[in-house]
Amino acid sequence: MNAIDRPLLEVSAGSLASALAARDGGADRVELCDNLAEGGTTPSYGALAVARDKLRIPLYVLIRPRGGDFLYDDAERAAMLADVEACVRLGCDGVVIGALDADGEVDAAVCGELIAAAGPLGVTFHRAFDAVRDPGRALEAVIALGCERILTSGAAADAYSGAARIAQWGAQAAGRIGLMAGAGVTPENIADVARRAGVRELHASAKAPRRSAMRYRNQALAGLSPDWSQTDAQRVRALVQALRG
Repeated sequence: MNAIDRPLLEVSAGSLASALAARDGGADRVELCDNLAEGGTTPSYGALAVARDKLRIPLYVLIRPRGGDFLYDDAERAAMLADVEACVRLGCDGVVIGALDADGEVDAAVCGELIAAAGPLGVTFHRAFDAVRDPGRALEAVIALGCERILTSGAAADAYSGAARIAQWGAQAAGRIGLMAGAGVTPENIADVARRAGVRELHASAKAPRRSAMRYRNQALAGLSPDWSQTDAQRVRALVQALRG
């Protein structure tokens, strides 16, 4: 299998350290974001600038101003446009976008603005797709926008459960857009997800818990634990190995 045909692993990196771990573990592409516990938001400019400087694999950036739904007001749209423009200036490879209207349809006007601002950058439509009212209609709308791919769990809790629907949408797309399966992808199921969904691109965070080196800990600070989770290079390697056999 040559490099062009082989399955591709994109790692959702929720911090600069996670992006570097993804690189070290052999990921093919990084989606840099923040706040993974909320489904991901746009990372800081500083994290983005340093990641761009240190990564030699493709770097895509999540453009999402907050957690919650994908219905955005004028101020949020202005912020997303500014973030896309920053990605262009820094020489990122792509952006990850998505916006819906109140009826669960793809907001082609907002998405079109973001895509126009991205110019030569690649564009992934994110898991807002899993929240649409009519996926078949939404698929055609995203194709019409000119996106490269859609990240999806098949509108299910995880990509393994939604694999059959991803395969169905892939048949409808008929090569006009790529589908990337993500959510709950692990070394144990990644090969099955790829096979059952009929996809060549997989998306995972490969997170592991990290223990703070702080010796002093104020136990009264509820919600401010010094420990955290981040992408682990070993887990990335395990995903790559399981995906490619």
